[in-house]
Amino acid sequence: MIELIRSNDPVFLSWLQAMLGAEGIEVLVLDTHMSIVDGSISAIPRRVMVDEAYYDLAKRLMEETAPA
Repeated sequence: MIELIRSNDPVFLSWLQAMLGAEGIEVLVLDTHMSIVDGSISAIPRRVMVDEAYYDLAKRLMEETAPA
């Protein structure tokens, strides 16, 4: 797995997981619990990981469809 993006925005992360999942790209979000434990002060961003084989597609989809 390779890191696609880091973010503290739970709405964006939820959207990204749903959008990539709909395209058949498996997503793993790391550091979710650590982000919550830090008191949600945004000190520890969550990491979105995808399979290396899907990285380019996932990045392109994210960039082309991300909400403004």
